[in-house]
Amino acid sequence: MKDFYHVKVVINNGNVNQTTTLSISGEKLNDSAVNSAYDSDQYRRFQRRKVKAKRRGTVKMSEARGSNSFRDELASLLGDAGIRYAAADPIGIPTAADYGGGESPEQSESLKDQVKGFVMAWGEILLDLGRGCKDIVQQSFLTEDSYIVRKLEKPCAKASAKLRYLNEFLPEDRDPAHAWPVIIFVFILALTALSITTEHNTLVRQVKRVQMHPPSASHVLLPDGRRLAYQEQGVPTKTSRISLIAPHSFLSSRLAGMPGIKISLLEEFGIRLITYDLPGYGESDPHPSRNLNSSALDILCLANAIGIEDKFWVLGHSSGAMHAWAALRYIPDKVAGAAMVAPIINPYEPGMTKEEMKRTWEPWVLRRKTMYFLARRFPKFLISYYRQSFLSGKHDRIDKWLSLSLGKRDEILIEEPTVEQHLQRDVEESIRQGSTRPFIEEAVLQVSKWGFSLADLQVQKKCQQRGILTWLMSFYSEAECELTGFLGQIHIWQGMDDQIIPPSVTDYISRVLPGAYVHKLPNEGHFSYLYFCDECHRQMFTTLFGSPQGPIKKDVVPTQLESKELSSSNVDSPTE
Repeated sequence: MKDFYHVKVVINNGNVNQTTTLSISGEKLNDSAVNSAYDSDQYRRFQRRKVKAKRRGTVKMSEARGSNSFRDELASLLGDAGIRYAAADPIGIPTAADYGGGESPEQSESLKDQVKGFVMAWGEILLDLGRGCKDIVQQSFLTEDSYIVRKLEKPCAKASAKLRYLNEFLPEDRDPAHAWPVIIFVFILALTALSITTEHNTLVRQVKRVQMHPPSASHVLLPDGRRLAYQEQGVPTKTSRISLIAPHSFLSSRLAGMPGIKISLLEEFGIRLITYDLPGYGESDPHPSRNLNSSALDILCLANAIGIEDKFWVLGHSSGAMHAWAALRYIPDKVAGAAMVAPIINPYEPGMTKEEMKRTWEPWVLRRKTMYFLARRFPKFLISYYRQSFLSGKHDRIDKWLSLSLGKRDEILIEEPTVEQHLQRDVEESIRQGSTRPFIEEAVLQVSKWGFSLADLQVQKKCQQRGILTWLMSFYSEAECELTGFLGQIHIWQGMDDQIIPPSVTDYISRVLPGAYVHKLPNEGHFSYLYFCDECHRQMFTTLFGSPQGPIKKDVVPTQLESKELSSSNVDSPTE
């Protein structure tokens, strides 16, 4: 059985004597047992003080650094106890020299160094990750036995053999494997810079928000219950000599008509100008199944509703000419004549030759060609584009919205404040309902089958023959014949610098409609002849209606001779 001893030990700590009682169990009581018991007792005391110090937040730096033994930690709390042990590690107190530069060891690391260390650590992690991914790709896909290498080896070899001659243009001291990636990167960078740089204006344009205006149109109720919005300019119904109905183009409204036309000029010629909103545009109700036949019927119903009893003229500009063509085809008995300014045709018109098709598509930018393709094959894809452009709630240039390339005269024209204000107000009215449906319908109509060809408008003599007896009688008497097609006048004004509707379109029209009167305008663009040009408007009216005669007086009714002279005035040669 082991003995149990209680030993009282007196320790000289400097000038103070400290007394402690040790409990020692063992067979013998010697110096070694006393020292061991002393160490255990002091260690327990140290742990208790350490817990108290942690609670007070005053843990010594030696604890933060970590000590070699518990004696080092004990020395930091008690100081020199006056007892030395031969086998123990000496207790040393670090000085400022040990840290260098006299800087306090408790000074915390700065935020800049912490951020720098964090970034460097993440950089090393990402670098290791990239190396690992590279090794995985090389081992999985770029080995000789991988599926990708086996499939692409032969095509890549053929392409490399064909393009190898390009290496001759490189300097002799350049490795093609390093030179070509640099060249391709610089090429892509240059294309990116060109796409960002605008050729129209290097200054930052002020972005204007789209504004909605109070309704201002007159309305007629159509037989199917829809409302059609329209606007009148010029002389009143009872005193007008000529009624002119103008359907508008794609991104437009009833406010277009003849931009900048003076009321005094309309009164001088006795003209009543009527413009209207296509279904779904402006203030007009949408049509459930719109086509060009229904478009012609809308024009007829509008004319009847506003009291046009005689024949009327139609005016079509750009894509608005599509609806004017439909009026000539489906209601020819009500139309006296047509005035077309840069008229559109179906860009996929089957009657066009390869050369005519090439000259028509060549001036168009790639985006516009893509828009035509999407409208023909995938019209729903246009919804996103329209939402991001003219339906985004912000104004921009008309050529950017419609993917158009403009000539010099048009570039100058659309920068004028008056023209810019008119175009913005016209666009605001066209998108009043905020729906993409009417614009998609209009785009699809342009590239779909119209239901007729322009050649159907050509005047032809059609004789009715009923059986063999009628055929035999035709040798002795003239058979009953009638003229088909559109019998009225068709005048076409085409700017020779028009990049939107190139002159090749008018060349095709004059080929299939040899009776049309084509007026070629040197140096004129798509908008420059019709928009805010008083002299141009007067020339057009003079060509169509002869000398101005003013409105009809209430007590004077025009004679039949005057009506004939008015309809046949100023008919020269088909081409100017």
